[in-house]
Amino acid sequence: MDWLRFLDITGLVLGLIYLWLEYKANIWLWAVGIIMPIVNSCLLFAKGLYADFGMEFYYVAIAIYGYYCWRWGNKRQNVKDNGQGAKGKELPITNYTRKHIVASVCTWLVLWGGIYWFLNYHTDSTVPILDSFTTALSAVAMWALARKHLEQWLLWLVVDAVSCVLYIYKGIPFRASLYGFYTVIAIFGYLKWRKMMKEETVSFA
Repeated sequence: MDWLRFLDITGLVLGLIYLWLEYKANIWLWAVGIIMPIVNSCLLFAKGLYADFGMEFYYVAIAIYGYYCWRWGNKRQNVKDNGQGAKGKELPITNYTRKHIVASVCTWLVLWGGIYWFLNYHTDSTVPILDSFTTALSAVAMWALARKHLEQWLLWLVVDAVSCVLYIYKGIPFRASLYGFYTVIAIFGYLKWRKMMKEETVSFA
């Protein structure tokens, strides 16, 4: 087995673990979220997916931020609102607001344009449009996940479907299979989180 295939399979296993933890809204997903990018970055660079490669460094940073938000974000918000902590409760699942939608769309468009320009004029990328599209949208989706917004699943649904096609084209079969699976799970994840959000709302009422 060559080393690229080994990295592909390892990334697949870590990705499945990460997805399960995300589906369960388990805070330990962020621990896997630190390890997985290290493996993926080597594979993506070797395959010439430079935008995706660069995103792995962002993933490590956002994993640290996500853990902080999920672990202490609710406590900080309660201190800000009423001067009292949340007694150890994790950040609850919430919906996107109109402000979040506008900010996310604007951020995605700016990132997409900037990353495309870089890939098209400064690298030998053969898929600058799709690579930049998924990279930019992934950046927004990761922020939404770190803030525990329900709609992060809808963003990942688009990212995963496009990425699956992209990885098939680039000859990374295990990673393509993983993202195909991600596409299906994103639908169930959305439904799961929506149910959990309603249950949290009832328990806090």
